[in-house]
Amino acid sequence: MRFFFLIGIFHLNLIQISLASVISTGDFTKDFFVTWSPSHVNTSNDGLARRLILDKESGSGIASNDMFLFGEIDMQIKLIPGYSAGTVVAFYLTSDQPNRDEIDFEFLGTVPGQPYILQTNVFADGFDDREERITLWFDPTEDFHTYSILWNLHQIVFMVDWVPIRTYRNHADKGVAYPRWQPMSLKISLWDGDSWATNGGKDKIDWSKGPFIASFKNYKIDACVWKGNPRFCRSKSSTNWWNNDRSSSLTWMQRRLFKWVRKHHLIYEYCQDSKRFHNNLPKECSLPKY
Repeated sequence: MRFFFLIGIFHLNLIQISLASVISTGDFTKDFFVTWSPSHVNTSNDGLARRLILDKESGSGIASNDMFLFGEIDMQIKLIPGYSAGTVVAFYLTSDQPNRDEIDFEFLGTVPGQPYILQTNVFADGFDDREERITLWFDPTEDFHTYSILWNLHQIVFMVDWVPIRTYRNHADKGVAYPRWQPMSLKISLWDGDSWATNGGKDKIDWSKGPFIASFKNYKIDACVWKGNPRFCRSKSSTNWWNNDRSSSLTWMQRRLFKWVRKHHLIYEYCQDSKRFHNNLPKECSLPKY
């Protein structure tokens, strides 16, 4: 009960500080365009809900009309129920450049009786290899849950129902690459990843269980729309609330929730994988997370 009480307090606090600049409150038809297979993208009549479909014929994808440089994005997602092995639902920001920056949520399909795995990753200046994986503390197929990215000059925070599950701090002054110059668009896709996504690729997609459907609604984009001038997006102001000192690090309450997730739900962290990096872990692994 104490854990959920803390979440409630944090949620109210978040609402208070994020009312300053809401770019959108959720019409997919106005804010997104279809990038892949229109026949596999279904939108409600009011534009407030959208479903992506994967079957043997095709996956599907959408992207935001605008690009952004810093802000917070929230998306309510209901994942594929039942047998979903081999599928990948991706919700991410990307600059789509050769040396791209990217901030990823990837939901890796599963088999009944096994938990969904949420993988996060950060690309900076074209380099990634920063994967982390957690299990969720609820069934993400039964109802919608809110998945959020806070991205500012100081840090990137991945959140699930306003619980911080991962941070990536700006340690550029110490030689660590950080996404801070390239504007990014918001993309969502559903695709076939059965070569790697579930149990290391051992559990494959069963097309007889399809079509596979992921649902999205009630998103909020509270971010600096890219107009070609990075100074505007990098400034501190009531509009760019995410760059102010209050959002420069996790609060004490967020730190408690963050530690709880890391203790009970973290199943892979690249900073603990010495073998992968030949005992030469990336520099940020020895630096503060908040």
